[in-house]
Amino acid sequence: MPRDKTESHRRILEAAKREFLEYGFADASLRRIASNAQIQVSGLYKHFSNKAEMFEAIMDPVVKGFYSLYSVIEEEYFTGIEKLSQSREWKGQSEAVRVMKYIYDHAEEFLIIISKSQGTKYEEFTHEVARLEEEVTLRYVEELKKAGFAVKGFDKKEFHLLVTAYVEAVFQPVLHGFSREEALHYVTTLEEFFRPAWQAWFRI
Repeated sequence: MPRDKTESHRRILEAAKREFLEYGFADASLRRIASNAQIQVSGLYKHFSNKAEMFEAIMDPVVKGFYSLYSVIEEEYFTGIEKLSQSREWKGQSEAVRVMKYIYDHAEEFLIIISKSQGTKYEEFTHEVARLEEEVTLRYVEELKKAGFAVKGFDKKEFHLLVTAYVEAVFQPVLHGFSREEALHYVTTLEEFFRPAWQAWFRI
């Protein structure tokens, strides 16, 4: 009777994630992964062609889910401009809390991505998120102007640094070993810290 390759696949992925958590992608050992998965090294190649493919099999679904959530939040922001125009009162949105919850649903994967992914396509992940956030926010600013808001002029270089600082700040709890509860409290504090500045800048 043939062995269940699905079970083998699951053990490999679990062993690989533990390996990446401890050693990072660059120093991860296929020999150790195979040993912890209770298979021969040659058996790994029946499931993955190389270490990078194994890494991506773990991280791709998590990153895809992150960007899907980001797209939903982005759409909510842009469709909310009409209500904002009517009320002229910006109460802020809980997008950072939703993002933090998602991050902590996949805390180990994000720890690997942001601190142990050198040599993979995700080694610049936070920079890519900051680039996206900057691009989307600039489009949002243009929409605010069209809606009649007197957006304050700002230096693009300073804006880039501030957006990058904010995005990096969002991921800091994972790096510092915060619990989920601590991270959710922190991100609320982070929003309270940044919100007055964004309101003053956008004159909302």
